Amino acid sequence: MKRGPNPAAQPGQLSDGRVVAAFGRHCVVESPDGSRRICHPRGKKSQVVVGDRVRWLPSGDEGSIEQVLERRNLFYRQDELRTKSFAANLDQVLVLLAADPVFSESQLSRALIAAEAEGLAALIVLNKRDLHPAFEQAWERLAPYRRMGVRVLPLQLKGDGDDTLTALRQALDGHHSLILGPSGAGKSTLVNRLVPDAGAQTGEISRALNSGKHTTTSTTWYWTDDGHRTALIDSPGFQEFGLHHIEPTRLASLMPDLRATLGSCRFYNCTHLHEPGCGVRTHVLPEGSTPQAGMDEHAISPIRYRIYQDLFAELSAPARY
Repeated sequence: MKRGPNPAAQPGQLSDGRVVAAFGRHCVVESPDGSRRICHPRGKKSQVVVGDRVRWLPSGDEGSIEQVLERRNLFYRQDELRTKSFAANLDQVLVLLAADPVFSESQLSRALIAAEAEGLAALIVLNKRDLHPAFEQAWERLAPYRRMGVRVLPLQLKGDGDDTLTALRQALDGHHSLILGPSGAGKSTLVNRLVPDAGAQTGEISRALNSGKHTTTSTTWYWTDDGHRTALIDSPGFQEFGLHHIEPTRLASLMPDLRATLGSCRFYNCTHLHEPGCGVRTHVLPEGSTPQAGMDEHAISPIRYRIYQDLFAELSAPARY
């Protein structure tokens, strides 16, 4: 698969590129001039992910990846049995939610923790602003995230919602953003609004890789501007988001609301679960309440603390294999 000439790709000469799609042992590499071709990683254990900057060697109409350059970051999830990489060399993670169906706060928190672990900025976008009262209720559920510094934007993909799309474009401008979202949040619609030829690009990649419908379940890198400054990386949906690559003792430092209260526990190795003199638990609000203006500036939502407890238990449990 080649789109236009690629004068830099000479037989026997290494060329630079970026992986923009991957499936199994095949990937699509884009050169600086915009041309693309199928490439195959060298070696059975060689793994590349979308976003990798690589050096590749032409071989007929295809190519072989000879080197994966150092990554700035790698966003991935890990359960007990396997690791699933989403993309590399990102700037931020966009978590797309919807007012309906009701989103999982646990899944949201897991994605934010994974982003924090890789030093990535996070952006929460709540779709279906026109749906009342569901939107107001969902917006209120996100209050603790706004208080702890996460940017939350409203979105309306249907009807008269161009103002919200303009604000989102500004938040994405100049960044490489991975988009995550549960089924029904509007992820495909958003990608098609921001990248008008996304469907055509996906179809072209699918035909080139001869992978049919499976390509739609893989991660794909799209440029949203002609200057290739801004990228949107579409990722497959998921039912679970494992964090087994994170030590349970790191959790509190990766949750901004809990992290703000660290440093005053009686014991240096406090788990913030049951120890006397814990400086975190003193800020947890009673069940059923939410942080409000005028409260303790470090107030922790009881739902967020419960998510911490559940994750700590999950990551501390003995492996079942």
